[in-house]
Amino acid sequence: MLDFVIFAITFFLALLGAVIYLYPGSRKVTSIPGLDPSDPNDGNLADIAKAGSLHEFLVELHETHGPIASFWMGQKMVVSTASPGLFSQQSNVFDRPAELYEVYKPLFGAPSILFTNGGAGRKRREMYDGSMRNEQLLKMSPIFSKLAEELAAKWGTMVDDQHIPLTQHMLALSFKGILRTLFPGSFKDDKDVVSLRKNLDVCWHEMEQEVLTGEVPEKGSQKEKRFTDAKTALHTAFQQVVSESKDKTVHGPASFLSTAAMHSDSQALSDSITYLGIGFQTTGNLLSWLIYFLATHQDVQQKVYDEIKSTLGETGKINPSNISKMEYLHQVIDESLRCAGLITWVARQQDFDTELAGHKIVKNTPVIQALGVVLQDENLWPVPNKFDPDRFSADAKADLPLFCFEPFGFAGRRRCPGFKYTYIEICSVVAVLLQKFTVHMVEGIVATPIYGLVTHPEDEVWVTVSKRK
Repeated sequence: MLDFVIFAITFFLALLGAVIYLYPGSRKVTSIPGLDPSDPNDGNLADIAKAGSLHEFLVELHETHGPIASFWMGQKMVVSTASPGLFSQQSNVFDRPAELYEVYKPLFGAPSILFTNGGAGRKRREMYDGSMRNEQLLKMSPIFSKLAEELAAKWGTMVDDQHIPLTQHMLALSFKGILRTLFPGSFKDDKDVVSLRKNLDVCWHEMEQEVLTGEVPEKGSQKEKRFTDAKTALHTAFQQVVSESKDKTVHGPASFLSTAAMHSDSQALSDSITYLGIGFQTTGNLLSWLIYFLATHQDVQQKVYDEIKSTLGETGKINPSNISKMEYLHQVIDESLRCAGLITWVARQQDFDTELAGHKIVKNTPVIQALGVVLQDENLWPVPNKFDPDRFSADAKADLPLFCFEPFGFAGRRRCPGFKYTYIEICSVVAVLLQKFTVHMVEGIVATPIYGLVTHPEDEVWVTVSKRK
């Protein structure tokens, strides 16, 4: 009998050890509530794919487990936070967990500022931020206005019942805007611009499919070849731009390209593609969402138009002195960012043990800031699915807690460097278009969000326009 008891205890301990070894969730090193891995190798990746996206997974995770929760990406435990108070505790953390941004690496390259941490990363960010100061950005406003005038001329031939592909037009405008402001003098040939955009779209689509489905193209497959060919073409085009920028000073000492040229060729190449890829997708999709919301809320559109006419006067021109005076338009931009959830999460990590909300966080643990979850929190935003720019009036904003509205990220001076660029471009473009047209939705069109690398409408958004009298 004693032998049997000893055998049973030994067997139980061996079984327990095997379970702990095979299932890393059983070895949690913090007291944070959350999920055990669904699979010993993939963690909760299947759960993320089932939810539809990481953002939708995080919504479910925080609904179940509260404002701080854990899950597993592969065999790595990840912590997610979803409250302004927890965001504030991470506001000075600069370093990113490279593994959560791995999908970008094949296109942007390891030298990209996206993956550069520590003192070197901070120094590079400070240099690029210098090219995004207000005085630099305001000089770009006429370029955005000119692009909007070109688009308005096209829309002028498509009035009344002709359907306009809104997202296609906004992405095209944003792409040209990035090229003409950050890379002036480059890509003058329209064929080069079309080729550049086509190759970037191929790469972006493949990266997003990996994010949404978890599927990586097989070695030697047509998908992998298509991505590799497009990436090679992009890198070749920008190698020439970087080379030329080092030989010329025509861009001015504070321009983005002059700043990039101060780094190594590999860093300048990676950073140029990074700013182009993320920048044009972010601004182009925000323009799409904002005009969609204006078209579905005619009262708001009329109020924006009235403010534009009142602010710009008889000239109707945006300039450095009036762009900041369009307060209601800025409210509309903010509410569009909130409703669209353009960037739904960012992440940070620290190379030493820390504490968060009373829980131990082991060094190098990725900590996600679930921005999109907070932007839809009904405790902060009553009736969160309602589009209401008055949420961002001066009086209403005064009552909002710090860090509740961070659509571009916030932590450790690593907020999206182009956030001011985006506001100036949006104001410049909307001011031109709304002075000339009223925008209407095509009947039956409802934009459904896809929470990919940047949140975008699932299908094309079709609108019509009528000329203002």
